[in-house]
Amino acid sequence: MKQNNPDDILEGTTRRVFRFVYRQQNPVGIHDVQRGLGLSSPSVAHYHIGKLVKAGLLKEEGGGYVVDKVVFENMIRVRRAAIPLQTAYAVFLLSAFALLVTVFRPAPVSSTYVFAVVVIGAALAVSMFEAYKAMKATV
Repeated sequence: MKQNNPDDILEGTTRRVFRFVYRQQNPVGIHDVQRGLGLSSPSVAHYHIGKLVKAGLLKEEGGGYVVDKVVFENMIRVRRAAIPLQTAYAVFLLSAFALLVTVFRPAPVSSTYVFAVVVIGAALAVSMFEAYKAMKATV
């Protein structure tokens, strides 16, 4: 029986195994996964890899396993790292906020300027919270 929803199996150690394989540029073996994640035995790595293969998320290729289906939504891949898209939004808003309170600060502070600072500050806070949640969910 094939599981259709990857979120059902991508929890705990299985999620860690999937992310480890996702980050690798070459096919990885069971012993690579065991050593890379510090698992207690190769059989534990084999069990979790088996779950991912059965779900259609990994496939065997070139003497190891590679990701067959990417399930991380809203992610930016930079080399071996997967970064949540919300992090990019937070960085952009942080830059805008820093520019607003340093470079573009008017001599007489107006109500429009205060409104802009409050709106961008609120958007930055929400964006940072969402980026934190996304980072926590992908680990």
